[in-house]
Amino acid sequence: MPHRPLAALLAVAALAVAAPIASAAPNVRLTNDVAGGYVSAYTLATGQPYSDAVINECSIARGRQNEPSVAVDPRDARVLLGSSNEYCGVYAGSTPGNFVAAGPIWLGYYRSENSGASFRSSLVPGYPGDTSPYASLARIRTASGGDPVIAWDGQGRAFIGAESSEDPAGSKKGFGDVWVATYDNPAGPSGATINDGKRYRGSSLVAKGSSAPGTGGKFHDKTAIEADRTASACAGNVYFAWSRFTGNGGVAIYFARSTDRGASWSNPVNLTPNGHDLQFPDIAITGNGHVYVTWRQIAAQGNQPNAAMYAKSVDCGATFARPRTAAQITPWDVTDVAAPVPLPTLSRLDDPLSESGGAAPGSSARDCGDFDSACQSGYTFFRVDTQVRSTADQSDTAHEDVFIVFEQSKPGTQMPTYSTYGTLGSGTGTQAGIYFARLDGATGAATAPALIDAETRGHQLFPDISADGGSLHAVWWDSRNDPTYLPSLPIGNAADRTVHNALDAFGARSTNRGGNWTGVTQLSSATSNPNYEQFSNRTVPFAGDYLWVTSVGPAAYSVWTDWRNTVAGPDPREASADDNDGADVKQCRTLTAGAWSGDQCPHDGGLDQNIYGSVSP
Repeated sequence: MPHRPLAALLAVAALAVAAPIASAAPNVRLTNDVAGGYVSAYTLATGQPYSDAVINECSIARGRQNEPSVAVDPRDARVLLGSSNEYCGVYAGSTPGNFVAAGPIWLGYYRSENSGASFRSSLVPGYPGDTSPYASLARIRTASGGDPVIAWDGQGRAFIGAESSEDPAGSKKGFGDVWVATYDNPAGPSGATINDGKRYRGSSLVAKGSSAPGTGGKFHDKTAIEADRTASACAGNVYFAWSRFTGNGGVAIYFARSTDRGASWSNPVNLTPNGHDLQFPDIAITGNGHVYVTWRQIAAQGNQPNAAMYAKSVDCGATFARPRTAAQITPWDVTDVAAPVPLPTLSRLDDPLSESGGAAPGSSARDCGDFDSACQSGYTFFRVDTQVRSTADQSDTAHEDVFIVFEQSKPGTQMPTYSTYGTLGSGTGTQAGIYFARLDGATGAATAPALIDAETRGHQLFPDISADGGSLHAVWWDSRNDPTYLPSLPIGNAADRTVHNALDAFGARSTNRGGNWTGVTQLSSATSNPNYEQFSNRTVPFAGDYLWVTSVGPAAYSVWTDWRNTVAGPDPREASADDNDGADVKQCRTLTAGAWSGDQCPHDGGLDQNIYGSVSP
C-alpha cells in the first residue's frame, strides 16, 4: 500500500461512505511474526545489528498476540506506535521435535512511519534473554509483561505502561508489579519528528506487587496511562492508574504520576479507600490540565451498584476529590458454571504454568472450553466483562468534557438461555450495546448514556474512544455478522455448540462532542472466529480485554485482535465425537506411555492470533 498521510486516507474513506455501514481502508498487520518480521528495538533505533533467541523466534513464530494499544504522535501523524501482549517468544530456543514453552510472554513494540500503512515489529527491551545494550536500562524485576498501554507527550516522547506477573524464580503471579518504558527522539525534542519515540530510554518501576501468602499479597493489573500535552502548568506530566488486587479479595484503584518524563514516580495513592471490586481504570486530561480517572464499579456488598465512576484532580494529579458516579450500568458480563474434566496427562505443558489451569467445579466461569476449562453449558467462548473507557480533548480549552464509553445489556433484550450460560446472571442472555456519555467535569453533570450505533442485530463489546481537535472516534467489536446470533447464545456459537466466524471491528465518529455519531464503518475486512482454543494448553480461547483507537484531529487509527490467520485442526487428545466443534487449532502430539507430548508444531498456524489495524472513520 503506497504511503498516504493519515488525514488523507481518512478523507478518502469518509467520501466512500455511501451507506450506513461502510468498509474502511485496507487492514494492516502490526504483528509480522513470520518470514523474519521482527527486529530488536536496539537495531530499529540505531541501525546496529543485534538479535537473540527471542527475536529470532518471534520472527518465525506465527504466535499469539492480544490486548492491542496504539497511539499516534501528536507532532507527526505519520508516526504510530503499537503494542500488545506478545507470546511470540514462548518457544524461544526450541528446536523442531523438541518444542518447549519456556520463553517469555512480553510486550510488543510496533512502529509505523507511514501513517499506519505498514509496521515494523519488535519488542520492548528488558525481556528475559535480552542482552542488547538496551537491556540494562530496564530497571524492572520481572520475567513477563502484559496489559500494554501507550501515551505520547508533546515533545516526541512515548510511554508504554505494563503490568508484570512472572517471578524469574517461577512462582505463580510472583510479583505483580507495574512499570513504564520510555522512548524519545534520539536528537531530542527539536529533532526530526519522524524519529519521535524511536530510542528506548529505559523502564521504571511504578509500584511493587508482592507474592506474600494469605491476605498479605497484592497484584497490580488493568493498567492505564496518559500524558499532559496541554499548555497548563501540568504540561509534561505522565499519569498511571491501575487496579490493585489483594489477598483478602479487595480491589481498589491506585494512581501515580511522574513529573520528570517517566524517570521516577510518586508514591501510589488509593483513589478509592472506601470502595471494593473496582476495575478497568482509564485516564482523561481536559484542556485546562485537570485529571480524571474513570473506572468500572462492580455490584457488591454494601449496596454498591454497577456504575461508571470517576475521581477528579485540579492540581496536576497531586490530590483527588472523592469518587463520584458518572453513569449507572446494567452489565453485560459473560458467565457460566465450571464443570472441568481432567486434562489428559501431558509430558510437557504447552504454556507457562501461570497461563494454565481452569476453575473449580461448580464455581462461576468467565470463559469456557475443553477439559479443565469446560463448563456445564457445553459452549466455548472467551471472557468478556463490561468495561469503562474514557478520554478528553486536550486541545479544547472551552469545555471540561470527559467522554465515556462502556458496553452494557440493552433494555428489553432479556431472554432465557436454557443453560448455565448467561450475560445478566446464569440463565439469562441479553444483547450488548456500546453506550456513550459526556461528563461536564466543571459541574459534575453527565448526559444520559446513549447508544453510539442502534444496530438491532449482534453484540457490541470492548469499546474505546479518542478525542482531539473537536473530533471523537470510537471503536468496538461487533457480532452483527454472526450467522447464529441470538442474545441467548455466546458470540460465535450455534445452538449445537459448534463455533464459527462471528466477530468484526467497527468504528464511528462524532464532530459535535458526542451529540450524534456518524460514519459507522466495518473496519475488519475478514470476519474471524474468536473462540479458537489457543490458551491454557490449547483448551480455552482468550481475546484479551480491550481494543484501541487513537486520533489527531479528524484522522484516526484503530487496532484489534484478529484470528483470520489461525489454522484449525483436530486435537488428538479428544475423542473424535467431541472434535468437530470448530474450536480446536492445529497441533501435533504423540502419546507415549499414557502421556501426551507437548504441541510439536506451534509454528504451523494453530497459534496464529494477530493484531490488525486500519484507518478509522
